[in-house]
Amino acid sequence: AAAALDNGVARTPPMGWLHWERFLCATDCSAQPRRCVSEQLFTEMADVMAAEGWRDAGYQYLCIDDCWAAPTRDERGRLRADPRRFPGGIRRLADYVHARGLKLGIYSDVGNQTCAGFPGSYGHYELDAQTFASWGVDLLKFDGCNSGSLELLAEGYRRMSLALNKTGRPIVYSCEWPFYLRPMQQPNYTEIKQYCNHWRNFFDVYDSWNSIKSILEWTALHQDSIVKIAGPGGWNDPDMASSITGHLLNFPSQLVIGNFGLSWDQAVTQMAMWAIMAAPLFMSNDLRRISPEAKWLLQNKEVIAINQDPLGKQGYRITKDKNFELWERPLSGGAYAVAVLYQQEIGGPQNFSFSLAFLGNGLACNPACSVRQLLPSSRDWGVHSWVSSLSVEVNPTGTVLLRV
Repeated sequence: AAAALDNGVARTPPMGWLHWERFLCATDCSAQPRRCVSEQLFTEMADVMAAEGWRDAGYQYLCIDDCWAAPTRDERGRLRADPRRFPGGIRRLADYVHARGLKLGIYSDVGNQTCAGFPGSYGHYELDAQTFASWGVDLLKFDGCNSGSLELLAEGYRRMSLALNKTGRPIVYSCEWPFYLRPMQQPNYTEIKQYCNHWRNFFDVYDSWNSIKSILEWTALHQDSIVKIAGPGGWNDPDMASSITGHLLNFPSQLVIGNFGLSWDQAVTQMAMWAIMAAPLFMSNDLRRISPEAKWLLQNKEVIAINQDPLGKQGYRITKDKNFELWERPLSGGAYAVAVLYQQEIGGPQNFSFSLAFLGNGLACNPACSVRQLLPSSRDWGVHSWVSSLSVEVNPTGTVLLRV
């Protein structure tokens, strides 16, 4: 059987923009024409991504999440976009996006309804895959609401993977499979990676420090089971869901940098740690109104290079000392990314010291290495020997990101 790796995509974690956290399920365009889920929103965002360096920085996927569809399928049983909000349909939008050197993502659900109550793909997997391919879609986010049972959930994820590959179009396949399994049983990540390009593990990213902190703690606690499976073609999504009208809406782990809830140091922490975790980088913000500081952080080429490192190893926490955490990620060429995270939420900056011999099981700096700081600002720290110790000053809820 064909598997997700056959599609030749997601060799590094996908990067892009999606509407959910910032724009939610806003469907009343008369009340908020520039903030509703519509063709206008996505064409305007595509223009900004192409003109203001986002595409060139690597953010290539422009993704539509839930609430795009008409309430019912058409007379041939096919999904269709809401005709008021997407008057040209998804095909025209895809052509517009592609003309700007970007790729288009879309959303559906393994069950008979999406989380927000729009038509799901149950019973229509092959038809929907063919429809998405005919529209020129490049990524499918496949949710897990209303699936009925774990057996139907698994069958649906497998069938949609095979159906997408059968179209012959390379489509990134983003799954919610392990998140819906976890309350009942331990996910089989080997099987999940066989079918999916990235998969959701944990609860939602909100525009808040508590949300970022809880995701990092969950990832560290479960790193023994999830880190080893990540690699080219398949990635752990740290994760995201949101609640609306009693339903759970699930979307890729979103970078909320440039919104309202994070301090500067917390924004630095999200960017640094998502790079360490080899997470898909999907922004959810308003790129039409973003600060120069947030733009600098999100477009930081050295940090993105860590996230996109071709070795494809996910990082992990190697020690926790009171409120300090030390994380590392092996990189190509024998290098390592190192993050010092300070969880304290009171007081001022504090220093954390560690031996370079502690990194990479003693191999990262043997017999010597150069150290460069990437965040919160960039500067060279020079060459150090294997027995050297580094002392790093970190702000509360902040992170210092190094390349060794």
